[in-house]
Amino acid sequence: MAIFFLFLLASVFLLLLLRRPARFRRLRLPPGTLGLPLVGETLQLISAYKSENPEPFIDDRVRRFGPVFTTHLFGEPTVFSADLDTNRFILQNEEKLFECSYPGSISNLLGKHSLLLMKGTLHKKMHSLTMSFANSSIIRDHLLVDVDRLIRLNLDSWTGRILLMEEAKKITFELAVKQLMSFDRCEWTQNLMKEYLLVIEGFFTVPLPLFSATYRRAIQARRKVAEELGMVVRRRRKESDAGERKKDMLGALLAGEEALSDDQIVDFLLALLVAGYETTSTTMTLAVKFLTETPRALAQLQEEHEQIKARKKESDQQHLQWNDYKSMPFTQCVVNETLRVANIISGVFRRAMTDINIKGYTIPKGWKVFASFRAVHLDHDHFKDARSFNPWRWQQNGSGSTVNAFTPFGGGPRLCPGYELARVELSVFLHHIVTQFSWVPAEDDKLVFFPTTRTQKRYPIVVKRKNENRQCKDSRSL
Repeated sequence: MAIFFLFLLASVFLLLLLRRPARFRRLRLPPGTLGLPLVGETLQLISAYKSENPEPFIDDRVRRFGPVFTTHLFGEPTVFSADLDTNRFILQNEEKLFECSYPGSISNLLGKHSLLLMKGTLHKKMHSLTMSFANSSIIRDHLLVDVDRLIRLNLDSWTGRILLMEEAKKITFELAVKQLMSFDRCEWTQNLMKEYLLVIEGFFTVPLPLFSATYRRAIQARRKVAEELGMVVRRRRKESDAGERKKDMLGALLAGEEALSDDQIVDFLLALLVAGYETTSTTMTLAVKFLTETPRALAQLQEEHEQIKARKKESDQQHLQWNDYKSMPFTQCVVNETLRVANIISGVFRRAMTDINIKGYTIPKGWKVFASFRAVHLDHDHFKDARSFNPWRWQQNGSGSTVNAFTPFGGGPRLCPGYELARVELSVFLHHIVTQFSWVPAEDDKLVFFPTTRTQKRYPIVVKRKNENRQCKDSRSL
């Protein structure tokens, strides 16, 4: 019966495929191929991104069809853009010509009220609220002290062999929970993090529990996370009604002009936890990996932070201050280059709201488009020797085409609202790791990019505290 059902689906899809040229005869579609019935080119995309070199999937098609081409991904015909101007056009025409649209697995796991999937006036209001909560003045006056404290607290437990990606995830999850709901590390936050890992594993799987055990586990974990967050929201709502308010994101949501239901707030918090935890922890890990593989960059970064540490020792300050963060120019080069090479967010999905003419082609109404940031970031026309880690390029090109082509946080109305906070967390993390530790890789590890960017073995390293090195030297001199 199941085989017959699949055969029937394939037959229907094939008939639709055969009819498609008649329907779009008057349109000049971008060149490309729709691949196999039902699956299109999804399996080729996933196979490429599970390797350490996904570039051939894009490179081959750009070479054959040009930087804007037609494909078929995650069950839908899709126009794939590896072109800077087209990507900018897509981002700038949000909710005019394009609307946010993601694969069903992401939509189902994040929830229809997540910021990623919100549209219209509500999205504008909630995006503005989130931006205002994570702007420079709020970070400087309120958030930086917790960022510095929680990072130092986590690094205090490091010894011997560690899995850097796991340790970074602990840091960013605790930071996100603290900033969103004012929770410090406890058993509840650790249990919540375990369920979150299962939710994230379900991204970019087939959104059918019957066919995907990973997706089934993710849906179950999502339900548990929503229940836990729901209890927090209900308790805090009662406290807020009684006049007890906290200065965190949840407090801002409960006190906002927009009357939001518990379910809306849960979806909103759930998505922000994903955004603030997964991407930043991966960037932390890959920054260390790239620096380890580029000793000259690591040495220059260490020099910059040892100078900051020396100044703080002279002034008898322990915590990093805003002026310390603003005196990290090479650190910002390292952060930029890590974001560019790693491409934690490889691109964004949108859906055409009407027939759209661009680059001499027509994107039909209802079709998906994918604006690939990765393809532009690794394009030699925009970045010299683009696939090499070179933080000094950001000293040489402070403006111009390099900056215009750099979109690690998206752009337009959906620019990531936490981009400045992410940069601060990365900078503070790099300060403490390079001033407190030396390290070597425990074993070889490589990057993979599906379902999210990460290292295959979670980047195991062996760390040694720098004061231990000094003690050893002192003992040898006695």
